[in-house]
Amino acid sequence: MINQALLYPVLALVGWTFVMWVWLYATRIPAIQKAQIDFEELAKTGAPLVLPASVSRVADNYNHLHEQPTIFYALTLSAAMFGVTDGFALGLAWLYVGIRVIHSFIQAVSNPIFVRFIVFCIGSLVLFLLFLRTVFLVI
Repeated sequence: MINQALLYPVLALVGWTFVMWVWLYATRIPAIQKAQIDFEELAKTGAPLVLPASVSRVADNYNHLHEQPTIFYALTLSAAMFGVTDGFALGLAWLYVGIRVIHSFIQAVSNPIFVRFIVFCIGSLVLFLLFLRTVFLVI
């Protein structure tokens, strides 16, 4: 039987990804309407869709939530299947989710690159620690 507690952070990060998806369209659709973009013309010319940075940052973050977090999903589900579900693993999983939410706000709101990089690195270290701990408890 899988300890379900470790699945809650997975669901939370999936839920956060959908929050960013809604935020993406809530900013992108009005920006497209305001710019009166002709999609048929874009399709003919192959020109890129150029939107204000404040809109693009939200879309970029949504895309980022489909990159490294996929490792988190696989790792957390693997840890749950192998029974690595103690409080420390659960704490690391929730910490990673919290860091990704902070990363999203940093990128979507103002995007100071160095601050975002530090937060990303901290999240990566948390993920790596969860990986190492899971591997050492499994082998």
